[in-house]
Amino acid sequence: MISPPRPNAYRDSWSGDLDAARAGQDVRVAGWVHRRRDHGGLIFIDLRDRSGLVQLVFHPETSGPAFALAERLRSEHVISAAGTVVRREEGNVNPNLATGEIEITITGLDVLAESETPPFPIDEDTPVDETLRLKYRWLDLRRQGMLDAMLARTLVTRTMRRVLDERDFLELETPILTKSTPEGARDFLVPSRLSAGSWYALPQSPQLFKQLFMMAGYERYYQIARCFRDEDLRADRQPEFTQLDLEMGFVVEDDVIEVMEAVMSAVFEATGFEAPPAPWPRMTYDEAVARFGIDRPDTRFGLEIRDVSEHVRGSDFKVFESVLGAGGVVRALNAGKRELSRSELDGLNDVVRIHGAKAVAPIYLGADAGWAGNLAKFFSAEQIAAVNAELEAGAGDLLLFVADAPHVAAASLGGLRLELGQRFGLIPEGGHDVLWIVDFPMFERDESEPARPRWAAIHHPFTAPAGDLADPANLLSRAYDLVVDGVEVGGGSIRIHTPEVQRQVFDLLGLDGDEAREQFGFLLDALQYGAPPHGGIAMGIDRIVALICGLESIRDVIAFPKTASGADPLTGAPAPVGSRQLRDLALRSLVEPAPPAT
Repeated sequence: MISPPRPNAYRDSWSGDLDAARAGQDVRVAGWVHRRRDHGGLIFIDLRDRSGLVQLVFHPETSGPAFALAERLRSEHVISAAGTVVRREEGNVNPNLATGEIEITITGLDVLAESETPPFPIDEDTPVDETLRLKYRWLDLRRQGMLDAMLARTLVTRTMRRVLDERDFLELETPILTKSTPEGARDFLVPSRLSAGSWYALPQSPQLFKQLFMMAGYERYYQIARCFRDEDLRADRQPEFTQLDLEMGFVVEDDVIEVMEAVMSAVFEATGFEAPPAPWPRMTYDEAVARFGIDRPDTRFGLEIRDVSEHVRGSDFKVFESVLGAGGVVRALNAGKRELSRSELDGLNDVVRIHGAKAVAPIYLGADAGWAGNLAKFFSAEQIAAVNAELEAGAGDLLLFVADAPHVAAASLGGLRLELGQRFGLIPEGGHDVLWIVDFPMFERDESEPARPRWAAIHHPFTAPAGDLADPANLLSRAYDLVVDGVEVGGGSIRIHTPEVQRQVFDLLGLDGDEAREQFGFLLDALQYGAPPHGGIAMGIDRIVALICGLESIRDVIAFPKTASGADPLTGAPAPVGSRQLRDLALRSLVEPAPPAT
């Protein structure tokens, strides 16, 4: 229920808030015609506003001129109607409607606006082509599913603000037009008219500015921030997205994690998302990858991965021996008692190839727990028994093996595990798992330029290391991610707060002193003036709302999103601009403009 409207010429009551306690009262409501039914002498209108639906009844004898107007009403006409709330007869009560016990007998009607026939049904939850939905997004937003998502989004951000306000955080803003700095994705660039040839960048995150707030002594900052990344899109990515961004001064990891557990616990409670109570378990990055093949594991079901390299080493199976001899691994999972056809088993190869593996080796266990099929002959009885014990395998189980480089084998079996979990309904409905992933590696090898191999930051270059920078290959970071049902909903870290360590990290990333100063000079200057230990986190609001609403795509919880190609069918963006605008910016296009998005 929302607060009662302030009475005016259009309404004095919300449609969805009327109930039997208001029977006998005169009311005025306003909204859209959701459905119209003509029952031969009586006209019934389901009126919709943000609060819900209420049934209006027009009688030819008592509704007067309003009855004639009602005969012309059609779906999505906008009306204001006055009448008396009456109880429905017992046999006419609609238990599926919040206002199902009552209806309004109409005595007056104003038609405020007429509507053309919508290109898709507003009153039905039927599948509609996404491009069509986005082209007519204002109509799509009228549908109940989109309204529910927008209400959930409001509840999530309102709850976040409430909890942080109670903890004395300051809601502060950071610039949208800023300097381009390398932060992992392409920047959206904005040309400057006043400084021809120079560019602003839209922020990928408020990272550096929120650190400056800590260096300025503000201690606790947050904002609901708009962020921009020019990257390929998918179901959980958009070129512009929203995050809860916060930073805290004089903290360690536990302090940031405790605050975010308080925030997210309140969000889950407010929205009815049945998550386990905090504090939530923590799992190291190495354990997550070893057991689940991914650093954002869905722990709601089993099929855990095991390393069986030592159990099969020395076998006569040349594929395994070749991989092991080259420093690779053999990893496997027990898929359980699954009867898959040969074509279905072959189809599993397509799943692992997405992650770089060449193939899956499937082996069934016979009635005596021995291995069936052609591969069995390559392994000794001792090797078979050892693998069975490692995988807790029994008669009828299907074992799936991948032999490859460690990271490829992990990612491939991780993807295969998720595929099997979805295919065989292993993911329970209703229950949810929440956990923190900690102890991430600080760096990974960047092989994008073979002639100039260098390190790349796993999170970002301002994450504090946890160990000796002299050993970058084995260095951990002070980073942490929050994972819900296999979805990374947020991540953060304790930051570097001394100029010496920040320069060392830049050196390892291949940024010499001049490059570092050109790109991050203002940060390096700030670190020279006494920076406190500080850390923070950013939470993806779009992903959180999609999880809460049970939706796969964040496009369904964003009011005006882009398509997978980055286009906006509603406005036609991106679109060419006129030659005069380009001249004002001292620019000219080197390509013919593409046609506007449709």
